[in-house]
Amino acid sequence: MEERKWEELSMDILVNVLGRVGMESLLLDVPYVCKSWYKASREPQCWENLIFPTYIKSDDIMEEDCPDRAFAERLAVNYQEDLSVTAFLKFIVNRSCGRTTIIKLPNYCTEEALEYVANECPRLKVLHVGAFNMSIEDIIPKFISKWKSLEMMRMGKLHMEEVLPQIGLHCNNFIWLSAPYTYIGKDEASAIVTSLPKLKYLDLHNASFEKETLVMILKGCKKLVHLDIRNCWGFYGVDAEILELASHIPTFMYEGPIILPFYDKVNERTMFMV
Repeated sequence: MEERKWEELSMDILVNVLGRVGMESLLLDVPYVCKSWYKASREPQCWENLIFPTYIKSDDIMEEDCPDRAFAERLAVNYQEDLSVTAFLKFIVNRSCGRTTIIKLPNYCTEEALEYVANECPRLKVLHVGAFNMSIEDIIPKFISKWKSLEMMRMGKLHMEEVLPQIGLHCNNFIWLSAPYTYIGKDEASAIVTSLPKLKYLDLHNASFEKETLVMILKGCKKLVHLDIRNCWGFYGVDAEILELASHIPTFMYEGPIILPFYDKVNERTMFMV
């Protein structure tokens, strides 16, 4: 029996496969295989899940062994050396034709780029803000109303009190929040409890908070099925009270050191901006 060739696959199958290969291959490898693959790579369905590399420009990369370096250098060769983060993000988002459902922002994302995402990605369900985008975190609340289908979000280190009420107001299907390496005080805990009544998944690994804050979350978030507080800072450990309050949560992850910081009542919010 004669074997079928990859280039002879139906367009629907090709799009389904190529939409899973990742941004670098989809942009810089797949289009050059053959005409049918090039055509498939331009289909909006291939660009529904946009996982941007952490770094777009090689000049922003300090580590020699950074996995994003090769991608950034290939971009400079294939497009232009001074390709900006904003220009690249717009270029990629435009390919989805409004079909994007998942996006992980690159570092050094600009307000202009974020506004473009807000306007061009109305179907967005998952938003990963990124680790070094504190400059845009304070404007995220004004764009939340654009993403009414938002279900999951990984936040940075600031402005939780402003972002979460907007999510509670506009995103009825929101169930998953990740805020690792973040300081969670009483204001932040109150925002989680009051703004996200349907919250099921909460990831706070490596965050900083006191026991009273955790108790507030455990008492207020009645629908949690997953809570991750591994390697957190701020109190001496999970005790019987916390275990009892968390007994209704099927997956409660708390392994690793939970340490009381050596400083006393220092400005925790700035101490954990690392």
